[in-house]
Amino acid sequence: MELLNRGPQPLFATVSGAHLYGFCSPDSDVDLRGAFVAPLKEVLRLRPFEDTRVVLGEVRGLELDWVAHDLSKFVGLMTRRNGYVLEQLTSPLVVHGGPWLEELRELGRGCMVRPLYFHYRGFLTSQRKLLAKPSATVKELLYAYRVALTGIYALRVGVIEANLPTLLREQAAPIDRLAVEALIERKVTGEEKGGISAEEVARHNPALDALDAALTEAHDRSKLPEEVSVWDGLDDYVVRARLALGA
Repeated sequence: MELLNRGPQPLFATVSGAHLYGFCSPDSDVDLRGAFVAPLKEVLRLRPFEDTRVVLGEVRGLELDWVAHDLSKFVGLMTRRNGYVLEQLTSPLVVHGGPWLEELRELGRGCMVRPLYFHYRGFLTSQRKLLAKPSATVKELLYAYRVALTGIYALRVGVIEANLPTLLREQAAPIDRLAVEALIERKVTGEEKGGISAEEVARHNPALDALDAALTEAHDRSKLPEEVSVWDGLDDYVVRARLALGA
């Protein structure tokens, strides 16, 4: 893709955000996320190098932003219960992939840990604070549903699933599925920042309370390990990728 050529050469690049979550509006930006391998000369210098690169642009009328972390930073985030990077890693919407991505995805299975709960619980809490404001949007409400269901699924099944329509189909949850599907339809046919009234948010609060409780229960019952199990594999991967692609 043209935009990728304006930034660092990607190790991989996937689509994240509303397009991945299954509720993009006609005016939604396209969020490209991934990792790159900084040259050895940059990494070995005394001065710190820029380990996160951001490129904004427009391609054929689409607003895009390409955000990439250097591989060491990206892998470090994988080991620190960071759901964002695991969702980017496992996104099925691949713009630039290959054997390096497939190997990292396989290693990523060993980063599925019980403390991921704290990422998803924190994200849900943040979204609910936004929903309490007069400026609340349909998008923020959908984010609240999405992040809770993704967290529950990860803790129960040990797999990252970020697509809200898929989560509604595949996972039993204490919510009105038709009501959430109606919100999705409203979002995908409306504006990216379409508002929602306080009264409507109030009608969804009992379901969000139930999901909050279900997320805690999923954590308490989760059979996932407490710690990452693939440190040596990740370490070896970073070294090999750096030597092969950063020379």
